[in-house]
Amino acid sequence: MKKTSTRLADGRELIYYDLRDDTVRDAVDRRPLERTVTTSEVRRDPLLGDSVAIASHRQGRTYHPPADECPLCPSQGERLSEIPDSSYDAVVFENRFPSLAGDSGRCEVVCFTSDHNASFADLTEEQARLVLDAWTDRTSELSHLPSVEQVFCFENRGAEIGVTLGHPHGQIYAYPFTTPRTALMLRSLAAHKEATGGENLFDAVVASELAGERVVLEGEHWVAFVPYAAHWPYEVHLYPKRRVPDLLGLDEEARTEFPKVYLELLRRFDRIFGESEPSTPYIAAWHQAPFGQLEEFEGVSRDDFALHLELFTIRRTSGKLKFLAGSESGMNVFINDISPEAAAQRLREVASS
Repeated sequence: MKKTSTRLADGRELIYYDLRDDTVRDAVDRRPLERTVTTSEVRRDPLLGDSVAIASHRQGRTYHPPADECPLCPSQGERLSEIPDSSYDAVVFENRFPSLAGDSGRCEVVCFTSDHNASFADLTEEQARLVLDAWTDRTSELSHLPSVEQVFCFENRGAEIGVTLGHPHGQIYAYPFTTPRTALMLRSLAAHKEATGGENLFDAVVASELAGERVVLEGEHWVAFVPYAAHWPYEVHLYPKRRVPDLLGLDEEARTEFPKVYLELLRRFDRIFGESEPSTPYIAAWHQAPFGQLEEFEGVSRDDFALHLELFTIRRTSGKLKFLAGSESGMNVFINDISPEAAAQRLREVASS
Protein backbone atom coordinates (compact mmCIF):
# COMPACT_ATOMS: atom_id res chain seq x y z
CA MET A 1 0.00 0.00 0.00
CA LYS A 2 1.22 3.49 -0.89
CA LYS A 3 -0.18 6.45 1.04
CA THR A 4 -0.15 9.99 -0.37
CA SER A 5 -1.50 12.93 1.64
CA THR A 6 -2.50 16.20 -0.01
CA ARG A 7 -4.85 19.15 0.53
CA LEU A 8 -8.06 20.19 -1.19
CA ALA A 9 -8.66 23.79 -2.28
CA ASP A 10 -10.41 24.67 1.00
CA GLY A 11 -7.66 23.18 3.18
CA ARG A 12 -9.23 19.81 3.98
CA GLU A 13 -6.93 16.80 3.99
CA LEU A 14 -7.22 14.13 1.27
CA ILE A 15 -5.30 10.85 1.31
CA TYR A 16 -4.82 8.43 -1.58
CA TYR A 17 -4.30 4.74 -0.79
CA ASP A 18 -2.81 2.96 -3.80
CA LEU A 19 -2.15 -0.68 -4.62
CA ARG A 20 1.01 0.17 -6.60
CA ASP A 21 4.04 1.73 -4.93
CA ASP A 22 5.01 3.67 -8.07
CA THR A 23 1.70 5.58 -8.37
CA VAL A 24 2.18 9.37 -8.47
CA ARG A 25 -0.51 11.59 -6.98
CA ASP A 26 0.19 15.24 -7.81
CA ALA A 27 -3.17 16.45 -9.19
CA VAL A 28 -4.25 19.83 -7.78
CA ASP A 29 -7.79 20.68 -6.69
CA ARG A 30 -8.77 23.40 -9.19
CA ARG A 31 -12.12 24.29 -7.63
CA PRO A 32 -12.58 27.85 -6.29
CA LEU A 33 -13.55 26.72 -2.80
CA GLU A 34 -13.58 28.90 0.28
CA ARG A 35 -12.53 27.39 3.60
CA THR A 36 -15.26 25.31 5.16
CA VAL A 37 -17.08 26.86 8.12
CA THR A 38 -18.67 24.39 10.52
CA THR A 39 -20.87 24.87 13.56
CA SER A 40 -20.50 21.44 15.12
CA GLU A 41 -21.18 21.31 18.87
CA VAL A 42 -21.50 18.37 21.26
CA ARG A 43 -24.13 18.69 23.99
CA ARG A 44 -24.59 16.23 26.84
CA ASP A 45 -28.09 15.11 27.83
CA PRO A 46 -28.25 15.44 31.65
CA LEU A 47 -31.02 12.84 31.98
CA LEU A 48 -29.76 10.09 29.68
CA GLY A 49 -26.09 10.85 30.13
CA ASP A 50 -25.36 10.58 26.40
CA SER A 51 -24.12 13.14 23.91
CA VAL A 52 -25.74 14.74 20.87
CA ALA A 53 -23.88 16.45 18.01
CA ILE A 54 -25.56 19.67 16.88
CA ALA A 55 -24.47 20.34 13.28
CA SER A 56 -26.93 22.72 11.61
CA HIS A 57 -24.55 23.45 8.71
CA ARG A 58 -25.25 19.96 7.35
CA GLN A 59 -28.68 21.06 6.09
CA GLY A 60 -26.96 22.31 2.94
CA ARG A 61 -25.01 19.14 2.14
CA THR A 62 -25.09 17.52 -1.30
CA TYR A 63 -28.24 15.46 -1.76
CA HIS A 64 -28.76 12.77 -4.43
CA PRO A 65 -26.83 14.40 -7.29
CA PRO A 66 -27.05 12.81 -10.76
CA ALA A 67 -24.29 10.31 -11.54
CA ASP A 68 -22.47 12.73 -13.84
CA GLU A 69 -22.18 15.23 -10.96
CA CYS A 70 -21.15 12.78 -8.24
CA PRO A 71 -18.59 14.45 -5.94
CA LEU A 72 -16.96 11.08 -5.12
CA CYS A 73 -16.07 10.12 -8.69
CA PRO A 74 -12.62 11.12 -9.98
CA SER A 75 -12.28 14.51 -11.67
CA GLN A 76 -12.50 14.33 -15.45
CA GLY A 77 -11.62 17.33 -17.66
CA GLU A 78 -13.63 20.28 -16.43
CA ARG A 79 -15.90 18.13 -14.26
CA LEU A 80 -14.22 18.69 -10.91
CA SER A 81 -15.02 16.62 -7.82
CA GLU A 82 -13.74 16.06 -4.30
CA ILE A 83 -11.01 13.84 -5.78
CA PRO A 84 -8.66 15.94 -7.97
CA ASP A 85 -7.05 13.00 -9.77
CA SER A 86 -8.59 11.24 -12.78
CA SER A 87 -8.48 7.82 -11.08
CA TYR A 88 -7.93 6.24 -7.67
CA ASP A 89 -7.88 2.90 -5.85
CA ALA A 90 -9.18 4.10 -2.47
CA VAL A 91 -9.26 7.58 -1.02
CA VAL A 92 -10.07 9.24 2.32
CA PHE A 93 -10.82 12.92 2.85
CA GLU A 94 -12.23 15.23 5.49
CA ASN A 95 -15.99 15.56 5.14
CA ARG A 96 -17.05 18.93 3.73
CA PHE A 97 -20.20 18.77 5.88
CA PRO A 98 -18.96 17.09 9.09
CA SER A 99 -21.13 16.15 12.05
CA LEU A 100 -18.03 16.52 14.25
CA ALA A 101 -15.23 19.03 13.77
CA GLY A 102 -12.46 20.80 15.68
CA ASP A 103 -12.65 20.20 19.43
CA SER A 104 -15.79 18.12 18.78
CA GLY A 105 -13.90 15.46 16.80
CA ARG A 106 -13.53 14.78 13.08
CA CYS A 107 -15.46 13.16 10.21
CA GLU A 108 -13.96 11.58 7.11
CA VAL A 109 -15.28 10.01 3.91
CA VAL A 110 -13.81 6.73 2.64
CA CYS A 111 -14.27 6.00 -1.09
CA PHE A 112 -13.85 2.27 -1.68
CA THR A 113 -13.44 2.44 -5.47
CA SER A 114 -13.62 4.94 -8.32
CA ASP A 115 -16.35 2.81 -9.98
CA HIS A 116 -19.59 4.70 -9.35
CA ASN A 117 -21.80 1.71 -10.14
CA ALA A 118 -20.02 -0.80 -7.94
CA SER A 119 -20.56 -1.76 -4.31
CA PHE A 120 -18.22 -3.07 -1.62
CA ALA A 121 -19.33 -6.60 -2.52
CA ASP A 122 -18.03 -6.03 -6.07
CA LEU A 123 -14.47 -5.34 -4.91
CA THR A 124 -11.68 -7.83 -5.46
CA GLU A 125 -10.00 -9.30 -2.39
CA GLU A 126 -7.00 -7.07 -3.11
CA GLN A 127 -9.20 -3.96 -3.15
CA ALA A 128 -11.02 -4.99 0.03
CA ARG A 129 -7.67 -5.51 1.77
CA LEU A 130 -6.66 -2.00 0.71
CA VAL A 131 -9.80 -0.59 2.35
CA LEU A 132 -9.04 -2.57 5.52
CA ASP A 133 -5.54 -1.07 5.53
CA ALA A 134 -7.01 2.41 5.04
CA TRP A 135 -9.42 1.91 7.97
CA THR A 136 -6.51 0.74 10.11
CA ASP A 137 -4.28 3.64 9.12
CA ARG A 138 -6.99 6.21 9.81
CA THR A 139 -7.79 4.60 13.17
CA SER A 140 -4.13 4.98 14.11
CA GLU A 141 -3.83 8.57 12.89
CA LEU A 142 -7.09 9.81 14.38
CA SER A 143 -6.42 8.18 17.74
CA HIS A 144 -3.52 10.59 18.24
CA LEU A 145 -5.67 13.72 17.90
CA PRO A 146 -6.13 15.31 21.35
CA SER A 147 -9.89 15.69 20.86
CA VAL A 148 -10.51 12.06 19.87
CA GLU A 149 -11.51 9.29 22.27
CA GLN A 150 -13.08 6.71 19.96
CA VAL A 151 -12.80 5.93 16.21
CA PHE A 152 -15.79 4.50 14.36
CA CYS A 153 -15.47 3.18 10.78
CA PHE A 154 -18.78 2.38 9.08
CA GLU A 155 -20.71 2.10 5.84
CA ASN A 156 -24.30 3.10 5.14
CA ARG A 157 -25.52 1.42 1.96
CA GLY A 158 -28.81 2.07 0.16
CA ALA A 159 -31.38 4.84 -0.15
CA GLU A 160 -33.53 3.11 2.48
CA ILE A 161 -30.77 3.74 5.02
CA GLY A 162 -30.73 7.44 4.11
CA VAL A 163 -27.63 7.49 1.92
CA THR A 164 -27.45 10.77 -0.03
CA LEU A 165 -24.58 9.80 -2.38
CA GLY A 166 -24.85 6.63 -4.44
CA HIS A 167 -21.11 6.14 -4.96
CA PRO A 168 -19.71 3.21 -2.90
CA HIS A 169 -18.26 4.85 0.19
CA GLY A 170 -18.19 4.76 3.96
CA GLN A 171 -17.36 7.17 6.74
CA ILE A 172 -15.16 7.48 9.80
CA TYR A 173 -16.31 9.36 12.89
CA ALA A 174 -13.71 10.29 15.47
CA TYR A 175 -15.67 11.06 18.64
CA PRO A 176 -14.48 13.19 21.56
CA PHE A 177 -16.19 10.77 23.95
CA THR A 178 -16.92 7.07 24.41
CA THR A 179 -20.13 6.30 22.55
CA PRO A 180 -23.17 5.10 24.55
CA ARG A 181 -23.23 1.74 22.74
CA THR A 182 -19.61 1.06 23.62
CA ALA A 183 -20.15 2.20 27.21
CA LEU A 184 -22.94 -0.36 27.58
CA MET A 185 -20.63 -3.12 26.36
CA LEU A 186 -17.87 -2.02 28.72
CA ARG A 187 -20.25 -2.05 31.69
CA SER A 188 -21.43 -5.56 30.79
CA LEU A 189 -17.82 -6.59 30.32
CA ALA A 190 -16.86 -5.28 33.76
CA ALA A 191 -19.86 -6.86 35.49
CA HIS A 192 -19.24 -10.26 33.87
CA LYS A 193 -15.55 -10.16 34.75
CA GLU A 194 -16.35 -9.48 38.39
CA ALA A 195 -19.14 -12.06 38.59
CA THR A 196 -17.08 -14.87 37.03
CA GLY A 197 -13.75 -14.19 38.68
CA GLY A 198 -12.08 -12.84 35.57
CA GLU A 199 -13.76 -14.45 32.52
CA ASN A 200 -13.92 -12.25 29.42
CA LEU A 201 -17.51 -11.73 28.23
CA PHE A 202 -16.58 -11.38 24.55
CA ASP A 203 -14.65 -14.65 24.66
CA ALA A 204 -17.61 -16.36 26.30
CA VAL A 205 -20.05 -15.05 23.67
CA VAL A 206 -17.87 -16.11 20.73
CA ALA A 207 -17.26 -19.56 22.24
CA SER A 208 -20.99 -20.04 22.82
CA GLU A 209 -21.88 -19.01 19.27
CA LEU A 210 -19.17 -21.23 17.75
CA ALA A 211 -20.77 -24.19 19.51
CA GLY A 212 -24.32 -23.23 18.50
CA GLU A 213 -26.65 -23.08 15.50
CA ARG A 214 -26.34 -19.42 14.50
CA VAL A 215 -22.92 -19.48 12.79
CA VAL A 216 -23.26 -18.18 9.22
CA LEU A 217 -19.72 -18.77 8.00
CA GLU A 218 -16.37 -19.54 9.58
CA GLY A 219 -12.77 -19.21 8.48
CA GLU A 220 -9.52 -20.05 10.18
CA HIS A 221 -9.25 -16.57 11.72
CA TRP A 222 -12.82 -15.13 11.58
CA VAL A 223 -16.31 -16.23 12.51
CA ALA A 224 -19.64 -14.65 11.51
CA PHE A 225 -22.84 -15.39 13.40
CA VAL A 226 -26.32 -14.08 14.05
CA PRO A 227 -26.30 -13.11 17.75
CA TYR A 228 -28.63 -14.77 20.26
CA ALA A 229 -30.54 -11.53 20.89
CA ALA A 230 -30.34 -9.96 17.41
CA HIS A 231 -32.05 -6.58 17.24
CA TRP A 232 -32.54 -6.50 13.46
CA PRO A 233 -34.26 -8.95 11.08
CA TYR A 234 -30.93 -9.93 9.51
CA GLU A 235 -27.98 -9.04 11.72
CA VAL A 236 -24.54 -10.66 11.66
CA HIS A 237 -21.54 -10.07 13.92
CA LEU A 238 -18.09 -10.77 12.51
CA TYR A 239 -15.28 -11.43 15.03
CA PRO A 240 -11.61 -12.29 14.69
CA LYS A 241 -11.09 -15.52 16.63
CA ARG A 242 -8.09 -14.00 18.39
CA ARG A 243 -9.43 -11.16 20.53
CA VAL A 244 -7.92 -7.74 19.78
CA PRO A 245 -9.18 -4.31 20.91
CA ASP A 246 -9.08 -2.57 17.52
CA LEU A 247 -8.09 -2.82 13.87
CA LEU A 248 -4.48 -2.08 14.79
CA GLY A 249 -4.30 -5.36 16.72
CA LEU A 250 -5.09 -7.67 13.78
CA ASP A 251 -2.19 -9.87 12.73
CA GLU A 252 -1.23 -10.52 9.12
CA GLU A 253 -3.07 -13.85 8.97
CA ALA A 254 -6.37 -12.23 10.02
CA ARG A 255 -5.84 -9.31 7.63
CA THR A 256 -5.22 -11.70 4.76
CA GLU A 257 -8.34 -13.76 5.42
CA PHE A 258 -10.68 -10.84 6.14
CA PRO A 259 -11.45 -9.85 2.50
CA LYS A 260 -12.56 -13.36 1.54
CA VAL A 261 -14.84 -13.74 4.57
CA TYR A 262 -16.31 -10.24 4.48
CA LEU A 263 -16.95 -10.19 0.74
CA GLU A 264 -18.74 -13.54 0.98
CA LEU A 265 -20.85 -12.18 3.84
CA LEU A 266 -21.85 -9.08 1.85
CA ARG A 267 -22.69 -11.17 -1.21
CA ARG A 268 -24.93 -13.39 0.89
CA PHE A 269 -26.72 -10.29 2.16
CA ASP A 270 -27.44 -9.34 -1.44
CA ARG A 271 -29.06 -12.75 -2.00
CA ILE A 272 -31.34 -12.80 1.05
CA PHE A 273 -34.42 -11.45 -0.71
CA GLY A 274 -33.95 -13.06 -4.11
CA GLU A 275 -33.12 -11.76 -7.56
CA SER A 276 -35.90 -9.16 -7.52
CA GLU A 277 -34.10 -7.22 -4.75
CA PRO A 278 -30.36 -7.83 -5.25
CA SER A 279 -29.09 -4.73 -3.45
CA THR A 280 -29.89 -5.19 0.21
CA PRO A 281 -29.63 -1.94 2.19
CA TYR A 282 -27.34 -2.32 5.17
CA ILE A 283 -25.19 -0.70 7.82
CA ALA A 284 -21.73 -2.15 8.49
CA ALA A 285 -20.19 -0.88 11.73
CA TRP A 286 -16.77 -1.56 13.27
CA HIS A 287 -16.76 -1.65 17.08
CA GLN A 288 -13.35 -0.69 18.48
CA ALA A 289 -12.16 -0.01 22.02
CA PRO A 290 -11.98 3.66 23.01
CA PHE A 291 -8.55 5.24 23.19
CA GLY A 292 -9.44 7.31 26.24
CA GLN A 293 -9.24 6.37 29.90
CA LEU A 294 -11.61 3.66 31.18
CA GLU A 295 -11.60 4.43 34.92
CA GLU A 296 -15.40 4.43 35.15
CA PHE A 297 -15.45 0.79 33.99
CA GLU A 298 -13.70 -0.69 37.00
CA GLY A 299 -11.41 -3.61 36.33
CA VAL A 300 -11.59 -3.31 32.52
CA SER A 301 -8.75 -2.38 30.17
CA ARG A 302 -8.65 -1.74 26.41
CA ASP A 303 -7.30 -5.23 25.87
CA ASP A 304 -10.48 -6.72 27.37
CA PHE A 305 -12.55 -5.26 24.52
CA ALA A 306 -13.07 -7.28 21.34
CA LEU A 307 -12.97 -5.72 17.91
CA HIS A 308 -15.95 -6.82 15.83
CA LEU A 309 -18.02 -5.75 12.87
CA GLU A 310 -21.80 -5.55 13.04
CA LEU A 311 -23.67 -5.92 9.74
CA PHE A 312 -27.44 -5.53 9.56
CA THR A 313 -30.25 -4.60 7.20
CA ILE A 314 -33.43 -2.68 7.95
CA ARG A 315 -35.33 -4.77 5.39
CA ARG A 316 -37.37 -7.45 7.17
CA THR A 317 -38.78 -9.17 4.09
CA SER A 318 -39.14 -8.51 0.38
CA GLY A 319 -40.50 -5.00 -0.16
CA LYS A 320 -40.90 -4.28 3.56
CA LEU A 321 -38.68 -2.33 5.96
CA LYS A 322 -38.23 -2.64 9.70
CA PHE A 323 -39.27 0.74 11.10
CA LEU A 324 -38.16 1.89 14.53
CA ALA A 325 -41.52 2.81 16.00
CA GLY A 326 -42.76 3.39 19.54
CA SER A 327 -41.00 0.64 21.49
CA GLU A 328 -37.69 0.95 19.63
CA SER A 329 -37.52 4.74 19.30
CA GLY A 330 -39.29 5.65 22.51
CA MET A 331 -37.91 3.04 24.89
CA ASN A 332 -34.97 1.47 22.98
CA VAL A 333 -36.62 -1.95 23.30
CA PHE A 334 -36.31 -3.75 19.97
CA ILE A 335 -38.89 -6.19 18.68
CA ASN A 336 -37.52 -8.57 16.05
CA ASP A 337 -39.91 -10.17 13.55
CA ILE A 338 -37.46 -12.93 12.56
CA SER A 339 -35.87 -15.42 14.93
CA PRO A 340 -32.05 -15.28 14.93
CA GLU A 341 -31.95 -19.02 14.21
CA ALA A 342 -34.13 -18.59 11.10
CA ALA A 343 -32.03 -15.65 9.93
CA ALA A 344 -28.82 -17.66 10.30
CA GLN A 345 -30.36 -20.57 8.40
CA ARG A 346 -31.39 -18.27 5.54
CA LEU A 347 -27.89 -16.77 5.32
CA ARG A 348 -26.41 -20.27 5.15
CA GLU A 349 -28.87 -21.31 2.45
CA VAL A 350 -28.02 -18.45 0.09
CA ALA A 351 -24.34 -19.46 0.03
CA SER A 352 -24.87 -21.62 -3.04
CA SER A 353 -27.52 -19.44 -4.74
